[in-house]
Order: sequence, then C-alpha cells, then structure tokens
Amino acid sequence: METGSPEETGIPGAEPAWRGLDPALVRVRRLLLVVWTAVLAVAVGLLLGLLVGPAWAAFALLPPALAAWCWPLVERNWRSWRYAERGDDLLISRGVLWHEETVVPYGRMQLVEVTSGPVERRFGLATVQLHTAAAATDATIPGLSPAEAERLRDRLTELGEARTAGL
Repeated sequence: METGSPEETGIPGAEPAWRGLDPALVRVRRLLLVVWTAVLAVAVGLLLGLLVGPAWAAFALLPPALAAWCWPLVERNWRSWRYAERGDDLLISRGVLWHEETVVPYGRMQLVEVTSGPVERRFGLATVQLHTAAAATDATIPGLSPAEAERLRDRLTELGEARTAGL
C-alpha cells in the first residue's frame, strides 16, 4: 500500500494514497474464530449427545467445517479494508461481496476515539472510531498499530477543529 497523503504528492485531484490495516488483525480474527468454533462445537456435541442421543453429537463437526471454510475469508476481508486521508475528508473502504466506501468530512467530525480491548492490546492493535453529527455516518477503522491510531486521531482532531472553526 502507498503511504502519504495527496497533499504530499502536490497533485490536485490525484488518486488518494490508501493505507491498509496491520497484518496482526488477521491473527486476532483467526484466533477468535478458533476459540468460538471450539466453544460452539463442544456445546453442540454435549447438548445433542445428552439430550437427543449420541448419534446426533456428530453435528458437533459442523462448526469446525464452517470455520475451515471461513479461514481464508478472514484474510480476504482484511485485505478489503483501507483508508485514505484527503484534503477535506477521510475515505474508508471495505467489503468483499458488498463493497462499502464511507466519506467522512473533517468538518463533520465531533469525536475521534482510540480504543483497544485486551485481545487487541495483546496483539499490538487499536481501533479508531469517528463520531459525527449523523449517527449513520459514524465510521470505524480497526486493526491499526497504536502509534498509527494515535497519529490518525491527532491528525483528524486537528483537521476537524480547523474545518469546524471555518464554519
């Protein structure tokens, strides 16, 4: 992925410089896939085995089969996420089957949060969440390194204050 911003290129109307997410996000999501699959397989196996009969416990193989099918899709979804800082707004692009692109004008941002849960902290990740006046346009960028998340938060806050002051 390219780094930098269109301001750095000096070419007005140029293609924005897209940035991707940290590869550690793939490991986190695959870990969660394995954990939840194991929990679901054990629960299905025990419940069906005890309540219906031992033959029905074979349905406990469905969650691992589904997880095996989802394993490569996790990386495919990770590759679909990207974001770009432009002169007046932030672009967030995501989605494999249903592609979604969100444009958040800097002047509309009210709050920029950086969050990191225990699993994210263990893998050195953080999430940036943008709150705007319209609840429908709130945007999230998961899977950033803490340094990048803080840099993005500071830059977006600075640009948001500058654009809001001009209104």
